[in-house]
Amino acid sequence: MLVAVALAAPAAVHADIYRYVDENGGVHFTNLPTDSRYKLYLTTTKEPDAVSSALVSRGVRYYPSAARKRYQSHILEAARAYQLEPALIHAVISAESGYNPLARSAKGARGLMQLMPDTAKRYGVVNPLDPQQNIYGGAAYLRDLLRLFGNDLKLALAAYNAGEGTVIEYGNRIPPYLETTQYVPKVLSYYKRYKAAM
Repeated sequence: MLVAVALAAPAAVHADIYRYVDENGGVHFTNLPTDSRYKLYLTTTKEPDAVSSALVSRGVRYYPSAARKRYQSHILEAARAYQLEPALIHAVISAESGYNPLARSAKGARGLMQLMPDTAKRYGVVNPLDPQQNIYGGAAYLRDLLRLFGNDLKLALAAYNAGEGTVIEYGNRIPPYLETTQYVPKVLSYYKRYKAAM
């Protein structure tokens, strides 16, 4: 998983990024290398943009604007196709993978929007590590979750994280799982900031 540059203060960003490729081809990035496999990948010093500064001040991980722009064309196309705000797709990607298209979770989720195999199959995503396919599949899933839960964004996000069946099982409430109760406000935090900047 991509470990984004997290900073305590929104002053100048010293973004030394380290990288290694594991035995499965997964690419790992960090600003705090913990073992010798990490090699220096990128060194920059610059002022963070307003969105990043605001996110850092709220304790949310910092993603450089360059990372957010890398998949902008796919995000805009998917947002138009599924009538979603680009800021919402950006927010989910930030929380799910930190813009790492090769991200893989221990539970089997893959790609930018961390699609589970069954979800990828349901939305016709043949290669979940392909950014365009992953974004389109994730956006289609988000759209369907919003429709299912009457455009209640919190419930849709909870379902994205824990599954729609789980949200329904808990009486259309956010399930009391620590991961989910942290995930929903995290995505909303990104969403609010990205929306204000767009």
